[in-house]
Amino acid sequence: MLQATVIGLLGALGILDGRILGQSMFERPIVMGPLVGLVMGDFVMGIIVGATLELVWMGIVGVGSATPPDTVTGGILGTAYAIMTGEGPEVALALAIPIALLAQSLGMLVRTINAPLIHKADRYAQSGNFKKVASLHWLGVFFFFLNGFIPSFLGILVGSEVVNVIIEWIPAVVTDGLGAAAAMFPALGFALLMQMTFSKKLAPFFFLGFVLAVFLGLDIIPVAIIGAIIATVMYQLQQSNEGAAT
Repeated sequence: MLQATVIGLLGALGILDGRILGQSMFERPIVMGPLVGLVMGDFVMGIIVGATLELVWMGIVGVGSATPPDTVTGGILGTAYAIMTGEGPEVALALAIPIALLAQSLGMLVRTINAPLIHKADRYAQSGNFKKVASLHWLGVFFFFLNGFIPSFLGILVGSEVVNVIIEWIPAVVTDGLGAAAAMFPALGFALLMQMTFSKKLAPFFFLGFVLAVFLGLDIIPVAIIGAIIATVMYQLQQSNEGAAT
């Protein structure tokens, strides 16, 4: 029960981070995975699964009124089930993706419930009743809290027995296919991210990083250091050009 409660609180904090607390990226699988692993007693597996799911979902961002798949609930339960069953990232992928899509519906329901509260708050604000405005604000926050807490809490409370039954029900060809696709999903995540950020101006730096990593065999840290140096030099040049223009 304690473990389920802590995981539920992590889910609630993740949802609140993305909705209320300014989106510090605490909600991302790369952060949630290790925390879940720490609670579940397998920190290393939490890092592995969290990093795998982050690569899959790195291009998913909620913009405006759009409601993307719930990567918080999917990431938390996918990581937890991978640890509970001892199966690894393949099981996490097999379960996290459909869980995220199902939890997306719950997020849409909460937004539907919260929408009338906004109009009520507007009426209270017009009449100068700011205490009621604050109360409605915190009521909306509470609904988002439940949105994160309940599915994560119940998902852990169900236990590994039900999860094992679900995994046994999934055909081997599906789990094997997801295991093989695990190497492809990171590329898909990068492609989704590049679709939003890629430009002709940035293309040379992307291909430079590719050459450094693939042909010269540099690890991620040296490539990141080179990228930081280039960014610093470009920033300094931009500042000097702006200074000369003024």
